[in-house]
Amino acid sequence: MSELDLNLIPYLVALEEARNVSRAAQRLGVSQPRVSTALGRLREYFDDPLFVRTARGMEPTPRALALIPAAREALMRIEHGMLDAQAFDPANTTHTFSVALSDVGELLFLPRLLQCFAQRAPYANLRSVSLPPAQIERGLEAGEVDLAVGYFPALAGNNFFQQRLFTHRFICLMRSDHPLAHEPLTLAQFIACGHAVVRAEGRSQEVLEQFLEKKRVRRRAVLETSHYMSLPFILARTDLIATVPYAVGFAYVSEHPSIRLVEPPLELPRFDLRQHWHRKSHNDPRASWLRSVIAELFNDATEERTR
Repeated sequence: MSELDLNLIPYLVALEEARNVSRAAQRLGVSQPRVSTALGRLREYFDDPLFVRTARGMEPTPRALALIPAAREALMRIEHGMLDAQAFDPANTTHTFSVALSDVGELLFLPRLLQCFAQRAPYANLRSVSLPPAQIERGLEAGEVDLAVGYFPALAGNNFFQQRLFTHRFICLMRSDHPLAHEPLTLAQFIACGHAVVRAEGRSQEVLEQFLEKKRVRRRAVLETSHYMSLPFILARTDLIATVPYAVGFAYVSEHPSIRLVEPPLELPRFDLRQHWHRKSHNDPRASWLRSVIAELFNDATEERTR
């Protein structure tokens, strides 16, 4: 079998069905000489005429009749296998989708995404991974990560596609009974206050830090932390304020009545949240479905938290 050109199998089946070289060529969409050449190669390999001319056309030999069922089954398996590879049914899939998210991204994207999975893909699983930008790039390239969603400006090479979802902004947080909570926050008050500052490398917080440095706005970072999760508990018991992505502030105020949102005293920069994927998964049906779901759930029209 190592010497048999499997591309010849369709010719064998077409000749058996058409019993004529010209009609077989029409079925295959090739020239008549090409079918004749293929038949010659098949005859040479099997050491049998395979088809002989009779008054009724080209009749298969016993050897050909023995080969045809296996050849037809092979073609059907190949065709069905290719169709199955392209088919994707979210309602029945048990696939585990892997999405790279920051901790802010988990707050913003996971609740609604999981609700959607429960309705449209009830047997699918979702895995959230938090990785440095370089590892996200390798994970997408290796197929270990299906999608990176959020603020990942480093994922801009030729091997990556991206889609903008919506624009996000920053908001200030403080405890509800903070001395400054009941009137607009001024820039002087903002500078004079003690701040809880999240230092998260490669995340949207860098946009804020770079902006403040450029404007020469210097805060007193009473607390520096790598995590957002402790902020509501810290702010509720101190006079510190924090400037965070709006999704974080919205989530905390929803769950912690002791925290309130306060508009910052200066026009802070906005940043786009995007979904990123590697070009190798661009046409994958499962990955395409996941991207379409995220684009449907999170965009300028639906994302009320950006306002």
